[in-house]
Amino acid sequence: AEKQDETEDVVDKNARQASPPPHMMPAARGLHVPNFSSFQPRDVRFTTVGSIPQVAWSCDGRKLASVGMDKSVRVWTPDKSLEARSAVQYLGGHEADTDYVVWNPTHPELFCSSSQRDKRIVFWDARQSRPLQIYTHTVAPAQLNFGPDGKTLSIISVSYQLAFLTYGQAEGKKPEWSLKKLDTVPQTASIAMFNHVGDGIILSHTRMNTIMIMDYPSLTIREQPPAHVGGCVAVALDPRGRYLASGGHDSIVNLFDMSEWICANTITSCEHPINQLSFSFDGEFIAIASLGSYIEICATETGQSVHRIPISGPAVTVTWHPSKYVIAYCGQNSGAVHSVFMSLYGPGL
Repeated sequence: AEKQDETEDVVDKNARQASPPPHMMPAARGLHVPNFSSFQPRDVRFTTVGSIPQVAWSCDGRKLASVGMDKSVRVWTPDKSLEARSAVQYLGGHEADTDYVVWNPTHPELFCSSSQRDKRIVFWDARQSRPLQIYTHTVAPAQLNFGPDGKTLSIISVSYQLAFLTYGQAEGKKPEWSLKKLDTVPQTASIAMFNHVGDGIILSHTRMNTIMIMDYPSLTIREQPPAHVGGCVAVALDPRGRYLASGGHDSIVNLFDMSEWICANTITSCEHPINQLSFSFDGEFIAIASLGSYIEICATETGQSVHRIPISGPAVTVTWHPSKYVIAYCGQNSGAVHSVFMSLYGPGL
């Protein structure tokens, strides 16, 4: 009996993860997996007392915005140049360092930025040097997300309060962004993200092990699937509408089937807590930024790692180009004092 127990222990320790079903493999689905290991990085490094907490692509992928080092937003045109001096700076909207930037999903020139210190949310047109509108929030904004119509903006504050701005025109006034009055008290959250239609919103919290799926604007809870031990820190939507990905302090990434809200797959190839997730434009791959000095690229359908990008320090954010296999990410160089980086990773860069 003792021999049998020992044999079972050896088998358990040496057991390999089960292979995905053949019909899910790339070849069976007619998918050509890019040779990610042949892709080239393009780095921009800065020596600064600040950081770069956020980078974001415009909806057409022609521009890349970053925030964090000063009171400005920097916008690059990567197809032309990624040198620091080639960036266009947008000044005059903030009185303190910027923290977050997000592009309007319906217009390639419109974006907004926020600062926790001055509590401002500033709306910009990339074709103009002056801001379109400056909105001062009641509490410090930490995270922003546009609705799919580009006329609704969710705001998460540093104290995890949820609020919404909507774009409209009051009688006798020009169109502007204003605070939306809600009939119900919204849930607290650290991330808020609209679904692809705009009639639902997904909330997660760094201190909660579940994800909340809610109707919008009623904020009625539809589903609340368990996700992570220790809290959910990142979520991303598959552009095909099949999966919701979530990442947590437990270093695990879950893929939820959005039709039944069950966990369809789990990615366990990362060894560090997750920072951010991003799906490729076709939904076939997911990029994972964590507290480790690497970006993990995994196949969505199988959950298997296809490539690991070594980087000089943990990336705080990662985002795929909206129509190409190109990744943008940023963070701080490991062990370097006041040294931060922003990088692109893709074919022929």
